Amino acid sequence: MEFSNKFKKIAPSPTLAIDAKFKQMKAEGMNVVGFGAGEPDFDTPSHIKQAAIDAIMAGKTKYTPASGTIQLKQAICEKFKNDNGLEYAPENIVVSNGAKHSLINAFGAILNPGDEVIIPAPYWVSYPEMVKYNDGVPVILYTEEKNEFKFSPAELEAAITPKTKALVLNTPCNPTGMVYEEDELRAIADIAVKHGIYVISDEIYEHLIYNGKVHKSIASFNEQIKDQTIIINGVSKTYAMTGWRIGFTASNAKIAKLMSNVQSHSTSNPNSIAQEATIAALTGPKDELTMMIKEFDSRRQYMVERINAVEGVSCKAPNGAFYVMMNIEKLIGKTIKGKLIESADDFSEVFLSEELVAVVSGVGFEAPNFVRWSYATSKENIKEGIDRLERLLSDVK
Repeated sequence: MEFSNKFKKIAPSPTLAIDAKFKQMKAEGMNVVGFGAGEPDFDTPSHIKQAAIDAIMAGKTKYTPASGTIQLKQAICEKFKNDNGLEYAPENIVVSNGAKHSLINAFGAILNPGDEVIIPAPYWVSYPEMVKYNDGVPVILYTEEKNEFKFSPAELEAAITPKTKALVLNTPCNPTGMVYEEDELRAIADIAVKHGIYVISDEIYEHLIYNGKVHKSIASFNEQIKDQTIIINGVSKTYAMTGWRIGFTASNAKIAKLMSNVQSHSTSNPNSIAQEATIAALTGPKDELTMMIKEFDSRRQYMVERINAVEGVSCKAPNGAFYVMMNIEKLIGKTIKGKLIESADDFSEVFLSEELVAVVSGVGFEAPNFVRWSYATSKENIKEGIDRLERLLSDVK
């Protein structure tokens, strides 16, 4: 009995694995501190939860159209108009079971076997697996910390081949926190139009941005790049709604129709109650979002300052999302607590076993000399985690 060759090629998510291990250790009573989770530690705002309760009481618990209710699609269109200066109609919107589902749909709609997708590294761990799941070929475009983990137009041009079908663009970025400026995005858009390739623009962290930076959607420059762009977004990060599982795409109507058709057979509609809550999130007050961003910014500055004060490691200050990539290059080839450090995997294992601190190895991000910290946790936890880092690195040989 032979299993699916395609499914056997798909690796498990290392970020979810480290978070699961952290939660198991905590449940066993161990004093573990976790920095692996990619979710806000704030609660979903009360008016959003109330909208869900009201929806239940009103009996809005039945099937909806497969790609989402017209009311939610209209709210999403208004969001794109107000936040991004983009005009979309409900026929351009597909609502799915989280942004991961939206990405699976997007790759599925455009890829044929052998099509190449350019993925800048460090990247969110699921992108290459999603491309492979849809019979595409991931092509990794490596970036460097000294360039803020951004690729240049020349580097992008060099990565394009006759088989290139799409580019993944994630800004603000998980895991690096980098943000592309408007002039950089315009150059990328020009190249995409020139070569006729799609842009999968993952903008899930668009509101979590600091240092006076402004998020700009690549689709907003002209009609041609808009037609070639599939925007991925959702409510999980912005509104602390990770468990509600609502993501959405905006694309040209033909692509949206393809995604809707497949979704009608795979998952049917997104959760009806969560859709009502999402309307409240998109159209309601933003006071708690403003508070959340302010707190994230304070934690970001504290974490960066503390890490850069620890001998042997360093980091760049991110401008978006809620992650810091810590450079451990100076530790490679050395030993900690008798363990030889040859990669971020080794460092992460020692940090967890010796000091009970869970961070995410950069190996899964194609960044083997880095580990990712999430500051979607309290400042008290951040202080404790970096205190333990200092203790761990006092035994480097």
